[in-house]
Amino acid sequence: MRQAAFDGRGSMIRWTEAAGEGPAAVFVHGLGAASTVYHAHIAARPELAGRRMLFVDLPGHGISDRPAGFDYTLEDHADALAALLDAAQVRGAVIAGHSMGGAVAVVLAHRRPDLVARLVITEGNLDRFPAATAASSGIASYTEEDFVHGGGFARVLEHVGPLWAATMRLADPLALHRSATHLVRGTDPVMRVMLERSAAERVYLQGGLSGELRDGEGLEAAGVEVRTVADAGHNVMFDRPGAFARAVAGR
Repeated sequence: MRQAAFDGRGSMIRWTEAAGEGPAAVFVHGLGAASTVYHAHIAARPELAGRRMLFVDLPGHGISDRPAGFDYTLEDHADALAALLDAAQVRGAVIAGHSMGGAVAVVLAHRRPDLVARLVITEGNLDRFPAATAASSGIASYTEEDFVHGGGFARVLEHVGPLWAATMRLADPLALHRSATHLVRGTDPVMRVMLERSAAERVYLQGGLSGELRDGEGLEAAGVEVRTVADAGHNVMFDRPGAFARAVAGR
C-alpha cells in the first residue's frame, strides 16, 4: 500500500500497485466501491502481463482517508488522483475508470492532460441529472443530514444488493452522499463535453445488457471508440474480464 497527501491538511489517498513496465494502467472505481475488489483480478490477465498497474481508492472510499471538511466534487476527486499520480511519478497513463470513476477520469484528463495518454471509460457518468433509478440519484435524494445521521445510509445498503453493499459499507457516509450529489450535478463543462474534447485516446465500454448508450453516435463523431460488450452489464470487468482487459491493453 502507498499513499499521497491530497487536501493540504494531511489527508491521504491510497493505492496498491503491481510492478511492471510501460505506461501505467490506473484503475479507478465507482461510487461506493473499492478498486482492488473491482479490478485486482485484472492484474492476472495475460493481456496485461508485465504492465505496471495502480489500484486507487478515491477519497472517502476503501483504504483512503475521509476528511469531513472535503467537498468530494468530481474536480476534488480528480485533483486527489492527480496528487497520487504525481507522487507515483506517473505520466501518460492509461486511466481505466468505472461508473463515477469514469467521470473522475474524464475530469482528470481535462485538468491534467499530461497525466493521461488514454482513457478507458466503463459505463462512466457523462451527463447531469441521471434517471431517478440511478444509484447516485437515489443517494442524492436524501439530505446530507438524513443520509448520514437519519438512517438513509442504512436504507440504501439494504437495497443495493450484497455485492455492492460489501464495498459501500466501507465508504464514509458523508463522502458517499457528497460524491453522489456532485455526480448528479455534474461539471462545467459537463463530462460528456470534456470527453469529446479530450486529446487523449478514448474508449467507452458499454455493457450490452445495460441498454443503448445515450448519444453514442455523438461520441464516435468526436473520435471516441465506443465498444458494446455483449453479455455484460454495468460491471464489465466482472462479466467479461477478457474484453475489459483487452480494452485496457489497447487491443
